Amino acid sequence: MTPSWAVFIGIGLVAGVLSGLFGIGGGLIIVPALALAMGFEQQTASATSLVALLFPVGALAVWTYWQAGKISGEHVTAGLLIAAGMLAGGLFGAKFGIGLDPLIARRAFAVFMVIVATRMWFG
Repeated sequence: MTPSWAVFIGIGLVAGVLSGLFGIGGGLIIVPALALAMGFEQQTASATSLVALLFPVGALAVWTYWQAGKISGEHVTAGLLIAAGMLAGGLFGAKFGIGLDPLIARRAFAVFMVIVATRMWFG
């Protein structure tokens, strides 16, 4: 049975709110939601998240932060440089990730999230 469009919109709403609040969304919200709640393979969840983020990746959130004076031209430059790195890194990561066994990919993702959470908690 195909999930209801409302489930996907709900995942997007949660990811959007948390993206605007904390700058997270794809890796911490969308990918786990698709993999765990919707049964997507890890690579499919990652790819679907990238589709979702391709255009709206925080455009209104960035505008809101800009209006509030929380980012300047210097920060925009830093963000654009990061985006350039993500362009190359995304291509490399996708080519590498496609070849991974889905179970290995899922476990590697979980280990990554535990490491990040531990660093955030104790750092």
